[in-house]
Amino acid sequence: MEHRDVVLLNKILSEINIAESMLGEAELADFEANEQLKRAICMTVINVGELVKNLTSDFRAAYTTLPWRAIAGFRDIAAHKYQTLRMADVYETVKKEFPVFYTEINKILEK
Repeated sequence: MEHRDVVLLNKILSEINIAESMLGEAELADFEANEQLKRAICMTVINVGELVKNLTSDFRAAYTTLPWRAIAGFRDIAAHKYQTLRMADVYETVKKEFPVFYTEINKILEK
């Protein structure tokens, strides 16, 4: 694994931590009612997707079990179609998918 990929993976972990910390124990209704929180969380989703796009193609090819394209695609939707973005999808991503992604990245880094 290239050093660049290690650096990017650690930045992804940091972004996930930030998103989870900001969201905390907020319920979906609380999240949807808080414009500042929605925008902040969406920015972290965008950051994660952008970092994923910068991983080397060799690295992504070596770990095909992770949904790299879907993560990058969600970043594009969050960045370019924010006004039509379903906030419930963002909430579910941070609450359910980010923890799994975090665990998988840690496993890769431990190798």
